[in-house]
Amino acid sequence: MGGISGKWSLALTLGMVLIALAALVMVISVSLGAMRIPPGRVAGIMWAKLANPPALSLYKANEIAVVWEIRLPRTLAGLIVGAGLAAAGAVFQSLLNNPLADPYTLGVSTGAAFGASLAIYMNLAYGARIPTVSTAFICAAAALLAVLFLAERGGGLVASNLIVAGMIVSAILSSAISFIRMLAGENVGAIVTWMMGSLTSRSWADIATLAPITAIGVFVAWLFSNELDLMTLGDRSAASLGVSVRRARLTLLLCGAAITAVCVAVSGVIGFVGLIVPHMLRMAVGSVNRRLIPLSAAAGGLLLMLADDAARLIGRGETPVGVLTTLLGGPFFLYLFLKRKT
Repeated sequence: MGGISGKWSLALTLGMVLIALAALVMVISVSLGAMRIPPGRVAGIMWAKLANPPALSLYKANEIAVVWEIRLPRTLAGLIVGAGLAAAGAVFQSLLNNPLADPYTLGVSTGAAFGASLAIYMNLAYGARIPTVSTAFICAAAALLAVLFLAERGGGLVASNLIVAGMIVSAILSSAISFIRMLAGENVGAIVTWMMGSLTSRSWADIATLAPITAIGVFVAWLFSNELDLMTLGDRSAASLGVSVRRARLTLLLCGAAITAVCVAVSGVIGFVGLIVPHMLRMAVGSVNRRLIPLSAAAGGLLLMLADDAARLIGRGETPVGVLTTLLGGPFFLYLFLKRKT
């Protein structure tokens, strides 16, 4: 009992620290850029906007515009996308009983990438006005339905069938993306840039799309965390303990896929956040999903905000944050893999 209560105490402390750090990093992130605005003024503008509008008269109009309309939506997008991907990663790793699983395992991200590539190509080549985010989300949902259909026809919604079905769907959609990139010709740069993952030019409209779907998905997954823990013991053991395995698995799949779809639709493909963060936290607080899922969300949001800050500050131009997370996450995951073997 002492070990269990100790883990919960550590999880609570860690959660409070992560939330405090996320709030601090958010203010600092908004202050960074070509126009330097002190963190104190950033916090004041944010507070005035939210709770005390008359106080806005104390600040310059250009400062308010930069903080509220340009930098804050981008920073919030990083927080939400990082939180969503990390929480979804924790869910998929337990659901598929595979430590190498991440939010992109089932092909949902490839579906979103296909939808975005198609929208970008049609808009640039034919002057269409197809919304990239909406198209990416719809295609991600279609990819999930295809995976579920293939897995069901292949013998049921078990981990092995889902992984194989995800690989099949991803392979087909990856080929389709390559075909679109070939057709795009000189416009291929826009597609490649989106697929590398970036939080540039995010808006409040993106936050309005991201926030509710991610929050609901993470909350529902957290509600099913006890069932998720029992399902890691095997379907028969979970069923004998009163879990409706099929209902719980389908619910968790839909939650994880919806989170992944909306995150990828808004930010592009940002790798390794959903793979590394749950691994790091399991080393500290164990594998109980009741504490792992919310902690993963908090740590993932903090990590992606820091990565986006680095992407903005490194070099003369802006590095796509997806490239940076892959460069940092790859060696760290290799370290974890080798450590497991020793």
